[in-house]
Amino acid sequence: MKYTLSELTKGLEVVIKGDANCLISGICPIEQSQPGHLTFLTNSLYKKYLKTTQASAVILSEKEAAACPVNAIISRNPYYTYAKIAAYFENKKTQSAGIHATAVIGQHCQIDETAVIGPQCVIGDQVKIAPHVIISAGSIIGDEVELGEGSYLAPRVTILHKVKIGQRVRIASGAVIGSDGFGYANHKQEWHKVPQLGSVHIGDDADIGANTTIDRGAVEDTVIENGVILDNLIQVAHNVKIGAHTIIAGCVAIAGSTVIGKHCMIGGGTCFAGHIEVCDHAIITGMSAVTKSIREPGMYSSGIVGVVPNQEFRKNNARFHRLEHLMQRVKTVESTIQILSESKE
Repeated sequence: MKYTLSELTKGLEVVIKGDANCLISGICPIEQSQPGHLTFLTNSLYKKYLKTTQASAVILSEKEAAACPVNAIISRNPYYTYAKIAAYFENKKTQSAGIHATAVIGQHCQIDETAVIGPQCVIGDQVKIAPHVIISAGSIIGDEVELGEGSYLAPRVTILHKVKIGQRVRIASGAVIGSDGFGYANHKQEWHKVPQLGSVHIGDDADIGANTTIDRGAVEDTVIENGVILDNLIQVAHNVKIGAHTIIAGCVAIAGSTVIGKHCMIGGGTCFAGHIEVCDHAIITGMSAVTKSIREPGMYSSGIVGVVPNQEFRKNNARFHRLEHLMQRVKTVESTIQILSESKE
């Protein structure tokens, strides 16, 4: 398929500089650009490729537009504009509605006729599947699960009993939603499993990455609110609550009963202690250890000690790297004091 620049930008708040009828047949990175393709510039590190680009058009900011030698799509948010345009070239296979012959369907299910249930899927009893849901091959859906309209499950997703999924939720392969939380009671130096009686509720427009696990609550439910984005390989423990439109990068571990606010940004590899709260609009840089509640919006990082405001962390980190120099100075001072003391004796 080929689209003109005006077709690709329909409904977007952009300005086209150049030929609005220029035909685009694909997307390419700016450093490997080619005619007939569209590229984008969002990172200043790649600005050096702009003057020699072979692409037919570039998505960029107004500040960079003057240096663009080809057609330009000028946007206040180039990456967002790129995301919307790239959807035209996404390779999506159309799937016909219906239930594959190899799927196993439980009793008393409510499955909309527009839903797609792929090969080797297993659907439990009393499951509710709304219109336009797609359940890809090999996925397992437990009893009394509810899947909201337009949600998509990639191959081999597991959703256990009584979990509720909102509308337009995307769940990547290997994700497990509703497994038992990590609850054990110690009695006479032996561990005894605590039944996990809650469930998991995921709001609308959430995105769950590959091999991410979300545990069911011990008594209350684990809650993922609307628009939450979870990357791959994230562990969400029982009774955790994640506020709307928070985005969390890969390999984050969130211990039980932690509450994370709305519109937060969590860097990869961050770990959260249990039973703490993080306020709305908090930014936590990668590999942080969050051991106490965060009450004020802002950017936070951690090093040897627990999480502190980012500016304090940067100051402490700079001092840490000067410790060896400081130690040598202290030794010199101590040696000088000793010499002076001996000379007086």
